[in-house]
Amino acid sequence: MPTLDWIGKNKVISHHLEVPFRALERRYSFDAAGEWALDNGSPNMIIRGDNLEALKALLPRFENKVNCIYIDPPYNTGEEHWIYNDNVNDPKMRRWLGEVVGKEGEDLTRHDKWLCMMYPRLQLLRKLLADDGAIFISIDDNEYANLKLVCDEIFGLSCFVSDIAWQRTYSTRNDSKGIVSEVEHILCYSKDINWQPNKLPRTAEMNAKYKNPDNDIALWRTDNAFAPGAVTHQGMVYAIQHPFTGELIYPSNSACWRYQQETMLEHMRGWTAYELRDLNDAEKRAAICGIAAEEVRPGVKGIVLAKPLEEAKAEAQQVLRRGPWPRFFFTKNGSGGIARKTYLEKVGGRVPTNFWPHSETGHTDEAKKEIMAIFGGQAVFNTPKPTRLLEFILTIAAKKEAIILDSFAGSGTTAHAVLNMNKADGGTRRFILVEMMDYAETITAERVKRVIQGYGSGKSAVPGTGGSFSFYDLGEPLLREEQLNPALSAEKLREYVWYSETSQAGAGSGGGETSAASPACREAGSAGSGAACVGVGLEGSPERDGLASGADLLREKTVAYAAEAAGAGENGAAAESAVQRGTACPHALPGLTVSAEEPYLLGVWNDTAYYFYYEPGQETVLDEEFLASVKTRADNYVIYAGSCVFGASWLAERGIVFKKIPRDIKRL
Repeated sequence: MPTLDWIGKNKVISHHLEVPFRALERRYSFDAAGEWALDNGSPNMIIRGDNLEALKALLPRFENKVNCIYIDPPYNTGEEHWIYNDNVNDPKMRRWLGEVVGKEGEDLTRHDKWLCMMYPRLQLLRKLLADDGAIFISIDDNEYANLKLVCDEIFGLSCFVSDIAWQRTYSTRNDSKGIVSEVEHILCYSKDINWQPNKLPRTAEMNAKYKNPDNDIALWRTDNAFAPGAVTHQGMVYAIQHPFTGELIYPSNSACWRYQQETMLEHMRGWTAYELRDLNDAEKRAAICGIAAEEVRPGVKGIVLAKPLEEAKAEAQQVLRRGPWPRFFFTKNGSGGIARKTYLEKVGGRVPTNFWPHSETGHTDEAKKEIMAIFGGQAVFNTPKPTRLLEFILTIAAKKEAIILDSFAGSGTTAHAVLNMNKADGGTRRFILVEMMDYAETITAERVKRVIQGYGSGKSAVPGTGGSFSFYDLGEPLLREEQLNPALSAEKLREYVWYSETSQAGAGSGGGETSAASPACREAGSAGSGAACVGVGLEGSPERDGLASGADLLREKTVAYAAEAAGAGENGAAAESAVQRGTACPHALPGLTVSAEEPYLLGVWNDTAYYFYYEPGQETVLDEEFLASVKTRADNYVIYAGSCVFGASWLAERGIVFKKIPRDIKRL
């Protein structure tokens, strides 16, 4: 397969591995009731920060879990003045760092820089993509060819789905020069080669083709009675006698009948009596198959009338007048050829094509008017995408419970589309947006706020969608100089290890065994999503030698903080209400246990108990004293510590896996 080379490729091809893991710091949460200092438990995220580092920070929770990715990266037209600022530690690359990328005449390496920027991000996006997921990338002609080759390399040529032409404009300027660019590209790749898009809703125009002239049980349209493959299906190449004319009807050249002969015989008997008879027609059947007469399958009989023609015709005319007609019928009121009925209720939705007209997916002018309506007439963003375009993508690529990621979030159209669709069909789709520019809060998040609460004159022109989100900044890196970052809280380290482990073990993004509430819901329940995450311990497993001797399993609600906060602070009442509701959060991640009795227990997942034995500035040792403190029963144990006094065979006999801090944290 051809691959693309450019200046700096060898420096960035593994750069995504060198990007440090950073904590995500929640700044506030938001829902229809307003902004919250406490966590409202929303499954939706808006992250402010470099999307390369943000994507790396999302890996512990979302690796192989994102169902649909849409990105609208810089098109590199020379007008965006985007910044290349990745920390690639190489002298040849440093002269690029922090530079504003301009026009080609001003910056002869801007195409190389664009590829250096995109390559590691695409690698991380592929890691986040679920096995049943697909990624859609908007691009124009400036970088289309380069992007296609890079995506072929990262996702695999066999996972290329389509180069979609989006009709971005509904009219062209008369003073345009050359060939007017009416469409943009949307490249689509899947994680699995067998990925199939969802079908689109049928249109009234499509349904209008279906009639019911014979009083059948459902609407139908005329379809072909033949199928290709005569030479490989010679037993389905034969004559059927016309009951009105007596003519012998054969399939067209290279074609065969749609169904096996026994099935076709039953359909024809719906007109009159038929039987199988040897017609000695090997030469005719061979000609249809395109082979010599001696090569055609012998003994294939024809379906012929079992009564004299006049008698058969009279019976067939009664069926024609009375109806309903059999599945295979004769056109032109009985005087034409044979055709097949296709019923509307059987055809399902509409198959997507690679041309998306603006009538279905919106256009750039519509997008600008949309953003101006949201922001009171101000054009706060130059190149928004229309909400209908994202809704179209989500319709064909995301189920109702999907996780959707946009790491070049811009004006926040993706979140707008998710909220619209959830309101329309009751879905629980969740969005994750990443935006590095200064407008991440003033435009991206602000748009989502206004969509949630409603916007327009007096907030009555467009009703709110409901929903919620939490706003995050990128926090401290996990490691500094190969050691755990002392500036990072132990709680953040616990979260990172727990979500990394459960992600590697195949934990789902919603549901599954949880020993406690997710941190997203722990502080204040789910006031924004209408659900509170209340967790309890798992059922016990048989004792292991030296572990959990007679101790009861931990059973406590881990929304205690919310209960304490109820009545204290401006959000107390909502927090108390969330706790009282006590229903399950639809997007709860495997719960991180909070226990005064076992402070190092992370939780239990898939019959494995996870412990993170860590104290800042102290050496922790997996020894007999620590094992004596383990009270949770499980079939297996994963224990993180600074060192271990036991041998590998001793640990294996007891179902224990030791992981060294920080070495094995870095490897996650």
